[in-house]
Amino acid sequence: MKIVAVTACPAGVAHTYMAKKGLQKSAKKLGHKIKVETQGSMGIENEIKEKDLQMADIVIMAVDTKIDKESRFEGLKIYEVPVADAVKNADQVMTDAISLIE
Repeated sequence: MKIVAVTACPAGVAHTYMAKKGLQKSAKKLGHKIKVETQGSMGIENEIKEKDLQMADIVIMAVDTKIDKESRFEGLKIYEVPVADAVKNADQVMTDAISLIE
């Protein structure tokens, strides 16, 4: 399965990147491919491109704030959670997101 994700917290520092790491680790453990875009104090990093979106089965939004370029995701299956969920229990977030498309 191919997953894209966006992580963003209001401060755009620690939790944004902790959520990214958790989602990446969970996806690898479960045998899925994932690309995680962060929107933090450094702006957009590892930006999800149109080709990524075309191949994505689902979008995980681990966000606590408004994100830039949100319109890119219109029409896609989106699973949205607070950043803390992806930090504390990325495996559950991943499992719940995947269950939406199975």
